[in-house]
This record gives sequence, C-alpha cells and structure tokens, in this order.
Amino acid sequence: MSHEESRGSAGGDAGSIGRRGLLGGAAVVAAGVMTGAPPALAASGAASGAGSGVVPSLWREFTRNPFTHPQIPFVGRAGCRGGSTRRPRPRVVADVRDFGAVADGTTDCAPAINRALAAAGRAGGGTVTLPPGTLRIDGLIRVAHSDVVLRGAGSDRTVLKATRHLTDLVGPYGSRYGGDKSSWSWAGGLIWLAPEARWKSLTEAIGAKQWPFEGWTGNRRDEWRTLATVSPARRGSWTVRVSDTSRLRPGDLVLLRVADDAEHTLLAHMAGDGPGTGSYSWDDKTKLTSYVPYEWPVRVTEVHGRRVTLERPLPLDLRPEWDPRLTTHVGALTGAGVEGLTLEAPNLPQQPHLLDLGYNGVVLQCAYDCRIDDVTVRNVDNGFGLVAASACTLSRTRVAGRGAHHPYFCREGSHDNLVEDFTVEERTTPAPAGTQLHGINVEGLSSYNVWSRGVMEMGTFDSHRGMPFANVRTDITVNNNGRHGGDASAGPLFGARFAHWNIRVTNGRAGLTRIDGLAPWSATVGINEVREFDQIDVPDFTGDLNARLELYGTTGAVRPRNLYEAMRGLGR
Repeated sequence: MSHEESRGSAGGDAGSIGRRGLLGGAAVVAAGVMTGAPPALAASGAASGAGSGVVPSLWREFTRNPFTHPQIPFVGRAGCRGGSTRRPRPRVVADVRDFGAVADGTTDCAPAINRALAAAGRAGGGTVTLPPGTLRIDGLIRVAHSDVVLRGAGSDRTVLKATRHLTDLVGPYGSRYGGDKSSWSWAGGLIWLAPEARWKSLTEAIGAKQWPFEGWTGNRRDEWRTLATVSPARRGSWTVRVSDTSRLRPGDLVLLRVADDAEHTLLAHMAGDGPGTGSYSWDDKTKLTSYVPYEWPVRVTEVHGRRVTLERPLPLDLRPEWDPRLTTHVGALTGAGVEGLTLEAPNLPQQPHLLDLGYNGVVLQCAYDCRIDDVTVRNVDNGFGLVAASACTLSRTRVAGRGAHHPYFCREGSHDNLVEDFTVEERTTPAPAGTQLHGINVEGLSSYNVWSRGVMEMGTFDSHRGMPFANVRTDITVNNNGRHGGDASAGPLFGARFAHWNIRVTNGRAGLTRIDGLAPWSATVGINEVREFDQIDVPDFTGDLNARLELYGTTGAVRPRNLYEAMRGLGR
C-alpha cells in the first residue's frame, strides 16, 4: 500500500523499555540548518530543532505546496489564538478563600469555587485563584463563562481532591445505542468547561433520558441561522466569496456548515477521493452519517465587499452540491481556562469497558480559544476531553495514577486543537480484567488536531472510527500497548491526510503508529522499525491508498523534528 518508502539509519529498540529509557528517547535533540524551505519555514524549522539529519522529500514538497499538499495537512494555526505562544494573564478578580474555600483537605470547597467562578463571570471575566494545599470537592467544577480562568498555585502545589463521580452528581448518562453502556465513558469532566446554554440543554436531555447531541449546533440542530451562503472554493483557501456580508464582522466566530449529498461525495472527499471511496458502503454507517453536516468554527478576520478572510485556511473543498454556508451556532465558551492544579480522584479500580462511572478529568465542550496549562489528573476514568471543541490548547498536561480508559479523547467534530508537552504515565496498579486502555484518541470527523512533544508510557494513537481526517501526531515517544475502539457503524478508522512524524515506538508495535497501510493519502515519516502484533487492522478502502512512508527505520533523525512547530512560521 505504500506509495513511497526510503530507509534512513538503523531502527530503534524493538523491545519495551522502562521510564528512564522512554523519557531519554523523548529528549533526543539535534541542531543545524534546514535547507530547501522558504525563509519563514526555515526560521520556524530551526526553532524546532530542524537541522542536521535527513530532510525527507515530503517536507520539501510541502514547503512548495503547504496549504493543499495531498498527504500532509497544514496545521500551523492549530491551538488557542491561532497557535500564538502569547498567554494572556487576565487580572485576578476572585480568591476562592473569600467565598468560603479552605485548603484543609476535609471541607467541601466545590460550592465556594463555583461561587467564585460565577462571580468572575458576572464581572465580565478574570482569574479565580486557588491557594496551595488540598481542597476537597464533593461536586463538579463548572467554568461556564467566557474569559474566566481558574488558576492554582501549580500542579505540584494545588490539589483538588474529588470524592464523587458524574453518575452520582449528574445522573446516569446512557448510550444512544442502548444497553447498559455509560456515556460518561467518553463525555463530561469533574472540571467541565462549557457555556451555560450547553450545560442547560445537556442536563435537560439527561433528565428526559434523551441523547444530548454534542455538536456545535446542539440538540436543536434546526435552530441555526444562515448568515451567508458560500461560493465554491478549494481546500487551503483563506478567503471565500459569500452571498451577503451584512451580518459578518471581523472578529466574529461563525460556523462553516457543509452538508453531504445522497452519493456521500463529501465523505468520499474527506477520505481523499481515492479509488476505494466509490465502492465503499457509506449508507449503513449510521453513526458516521450522523456526524454530518460537517461543522467547522472559525473567526472572520477581514470583510471586503463579498469576500471574507478567515483565521485559518479552508479544511475542505466547497462544492455547490454540499450547500456550504456560514451559520450561527450555540454560543461558544471563549477565552476560558484552567491552570496550575492537580485533580485527584479516589484510587478505586478501573471499571469494566464502557461502564465508567465518570471519575473524569478536564473536558472542554463547545469551547473555542480556551487553554489548559500545567494540569495533572490522577486516578481518573478519562483524562482530558475535547467534545465539539476547537482552537484550544492543552499544554503541560499529565495523566497519572491507576490507569485510565481514555487518557485523551477528541470527538464530535473537534477541530484545530493543540495538545503539546503531554505525558501519559505508566499505570500504578495492574489493569483489572475487562477494562480497556486507548490513548490519544480522535474520532467523529474531528480534523486538523495536533499532538506534539509527548511521552506515552502506555496507550496508543487511538482512532474510534468516525473517520477523523487531517490530524497530526509529531515528536512523540510511545510504549504502544493500547487498543483502539470504534463501532462498525462509525465507518473508517482514518480519512485523508493523517501525518505521523518523528515517532519513537519503544516496544516495536506498529498498530496505528505506522499507518501507510491503513490511512488514505497519509504520511508516516521518521518512525523506527515496527511490526504488526496484537490488534491488527485492514484498510477500509480498496485500491492504492496513495500513502507515503519515508525515513522508515530512523529514530529522531528526521528534520524538521517537529512537524507542527516547523509550520508555525508559515503565513498566507
């Protein structure tokens, strides 16, 4: 299935290694000067350690064709505020101790913390501070107002000690597919960032035992309002022509909504329009088809006449048969965040697969331009979640303790997010029978997300089907011992333009890390020698996948070292 394969230096260790070796592998850095790239790319590449080593032909191709390259997606604007490294520091407007919180480890501080967060929301935003020490929370913490940041004294100094799970706090949240499955296995957090309107609709649906749709237009998908229809355009365009700009202003957050047609040509396009997409059975993939229309939130940066410039380039072609339009959406949470704390759940055994009670960590839902920084979660069912969340940054996050079902999950149309400097620690207790471990998950037509500079002492590069596309994993060391999930009705594991770049697999397992035999129009570059064992997948599409494999058998020698960082300096 590989379109191209070239071999670099000898491959890495095929056996498993301990924590010291894993961290050491993640720290390998080389320096030098990259050649063959435009000045902006060369500068950003040098900053990311691009230099001595081998520059793959795919990178040279990309620099000539960055916004429409067939195998590598442009993700240089992923993350909060278009990937900006500047971190706004909102003024402190509340200290939880003034609202009754006591860091004694025994007083329930959840009500006080939520009162402080609500007060910050009423004040128009600001930072709510947590003191050093241990604060017990018997309820969930809700960040429901834009521009509100909850800040502890550091993940090594402030601990929120949770005592109850979401099944107890919110109620049983069953699966839309029936049975005894718990949707707390892939939704909700004990620290939950979501706008008030989304929280209200979700709790109403749970109370009525209905499935609360989690996309960008919420449960009532017929209530969105068209702002303008969009003329045909090509993937990678930054500017589109629209029918009417009277309701569009620079700075507006709008939703690009793209429907499918009866022949499912939109889904085929997301899969790369390859030869196998025409013969693929789309109609029986009911879970996959429930994810369309594709909803992509983006800010407007300029309006001139009938031309609108966007914050990021178009993720897909726009064709008339897909009825592309800019619409309203459920009001997103923007500018909010959580910083400098550890959330610790009780050290109880992990539940059997899909029966999680909801000792979940931090979740962003219907959030845009939000940030999580220096946060650790311990002994959780699920670690960090992105649910219909876009343009958010998770930096310096860590999943620790007894082991999690999903250390990270990204689902329900989450796009353009950045997870960087992340760690999944080895579990502290053996996995109970009947449980599953996934890893860094992406599903549900989620696109243009990035996982960068990570250390995974356990887990895998998980896809739960739902045909995610155009996602990047780069500069990651992984002990690849997890398994992916995914209902058959959710369709393909991968759409087009997945890129795995500079990946160090310490136990030699190929599954979902080397993807040239699975993902259409994909790139696997700079991975050590691996082999198939344990969970073995077959491609969803027939025919030539047009996938690329380059510098196979290398460990850390690919330049640029970090694909995302090398793209950040590239402008329009």
